[in-house]
Amino acid sequence: MSTTYLAVTNDTERQLANVEAVTGATTLTAEDSGKVFILKAAAGAQITLPAVATSAGLRFKFIVGLAFATTDWTVKAATNVIEGSVLVNGAHVAGVDENTISFVASAESIGDFAELVCDGTNWYVNGSGVSAGAITLTAV
Repeated sequence: MSTTYLAVTNDTERQLANVEAVTGATTLTAEDSGKVFILKAAAGAQITLPAVATSAGLRFKFIVGLAFATTDWTVKAATNVIEGSVLVNGAHVAGVDENTISFVASAESIGDFAELVCDGTNWYVNGSGVSAGAITLTAV
């Protein structure tokens, strides 16, 4: 039996976040997994999630980076497979068998966020919004 020794000279690993500004409608793919998407447009748009059946292990984070007043930003799944909750204005907003997460125009605050993780059956959401009605979870 042989033994291999690994010399470690720096025990801290630094990793830069993969951040991308979104300014319009976007369809995500597996290659986007792990990215943080900053929502940066004066009018919202739709972000489409990959099909749940082929998305086990994928994760995405969405952060409001610019106030928008006219149109909601929406994150949509093709079917009602979004589960979880977001904390909005101090209250938990539950999502059960939903397909749309909305960052609501004129209710949003810069820094509001939602994170999604998929297990191949469902997308699980958690997040936070400062103002009442800032984030909604619905089946549309």
